[in-house]
Amino acid sequence: MTEQVIIFFQIVFIDLVLAGDNAIVIGMVASQFDHDLRKKIIFWGIGAAIVLRILFTLITAYLLQINGLKIIGGLLLLYIAYKLYKDVIKNESAEKQKIKTDNSTFFKAVMTIIIADISMSLDNVLGVAGAAKQHYVLLVFGLILSILLMATVANIISKWIKKYKWIGWLGLLAILAVAIELIYSDINVFL
Repeated sequence: MTEQVIIFFQIVFIDLVLAGDNAIVIGMVASQFDHDLRKKIIFWGIGAAIVLRILFTLITAYLLQINGLKIIGGLLLLYIAYKLYKDVIKNESAEKQKIKTDNSTFFKAVMTIIIADISMSLDNVLGVAGAAKQHYVLLVFGLILSILLMATVANIISKWIKKYKWIGWLGLLAILAVAIELIYSDINVFL
């Protein structure tokens, strides 16, 4: 297998595991409002998530070119892998994922989505940017795939991960492989 094919599958599995979080948060926040307002909240929430995802991707792709920062990125991915293991594989976060919002304004709902997306988009972007290395076409593919998954099929994917644990394990292994590779590549530069 060529390097690009391996990177392609790593990106797909990382996106499959991580893109569902954002859609679940958007759905949970929007579900507290009536139908018309719910559509607007989903639209603006996904729009904000897309803008944040693009900004994070550009920043992360640049930062991962700097020697020494790949180790930090790899360590963050190891933490994300551990968190995903607990949340996705062991299902420990089911009770913890309740979002605290009061049934108030449209603005507060969209802000809740944006704040949640900032924390959750970073793991996805870091995983995809780390997997893509210097292959910017694959990086753009990963960005587009994560947006499409988040906007369309994220709820289905989250159900599949709960039903078929092997999908979660594949995503987890892809993230671990990327984390180890990032750390190893930076350590080699300093040795």
